[in-house]
Amino acid sequence: FCFIVSDMENGEYIFYADESGDHSLTSVDATYPLFVLTICGFKISEYTQKVVPNFQKFKFRHFGHDMAILHEREIRKQIGDFEFLTDIVQREKFHLELTRIVAEANFDIFCCIIDKRIFRSDFFPDNPYQVALSVCLQMIFKRLQRLHRADLNYHFVFEKRGNKEDKDLELEFRRIVDGINPLRKPFGGFKLRFADKRSNSTGMQLADLTASYSASVRGSLFETRSVKSCCPSHSIEIVQDKDCGQRKPGNTCSRAHKSERPQLMPRPDADREPPIHLGH
Repeated sequence: FCFIVSDMENGEYIFYADESGDHSLTSVDATYPLFVLTICGFKISEYTQKVVPNFQKFKFRHFGHDMAILHEREIRKQIGDFEFLTDIVQREKFHLELTRIVAEANFDIFCCIIDKRIFRSDFFPDNPYQVALSVCLQMIFKRLQRLHRADLNYHFVFEKRGNKEDKDLELEFRRIVDGINPLRKPFGGFKLRFADKRSNSTGMQLADLTASYSASVRGSLFETRSVKSCCPSHSIEIVQDKDCGQRKPGNTCSRAHKSERPQLMPRPDADREPPIHLGH
């Protein structure tokens, strides 16, 4: 990919994104009919001075090295670097400390959760990923506007998924930031970056953990308000509050919701059903 260097000054925030579930509408898994896109925003000074060092120390305490990648699925299934979690004492200690450092980390979550069972009946021209991306980027842009910081460069880091998928995402990202969005405004300073999971980025790992967790708390921990003004589907709303239930001033989260949505009955071993309790 070719990235054009802008004359704009770099902003003081960095954003990391991840998703949970798939965005296919042709085959909807009845046990997990959700698509979740989460973008975690960090103030760079806070990220480099506190968040990253705390997670590195956590890894050295539990693994003896910092090469382990905190991936929700592997933690839950207790595989790879996390086989030691089969020991209930170590598992409890690990989960409690992970919960604590995530709760103490100062960052914002911009998250859109889409119930595909409802969404596909609305005959949307875009797919769920495109809609979720647009919703999240709009929220971030409006937040930066309120801070009077929207005229700076901001980098958005997404995990590599494959050449075709990455090209499709880049095209959609550029379309949105060029002004083809419900706000009808360009987000000129938004820059897309791709990174391999093996890069061991703390921000990407937090995005993975919170994407899975956001789906598990839908309908329980957040106050909601309608976002019909930016997306007419009843399957989508914005959630406002602290990252995954812990209230902190100025944090925002978005999610998909329907007031009469059916209850989910996920199977216990569903690959995308998150068991990790973060921050509450």
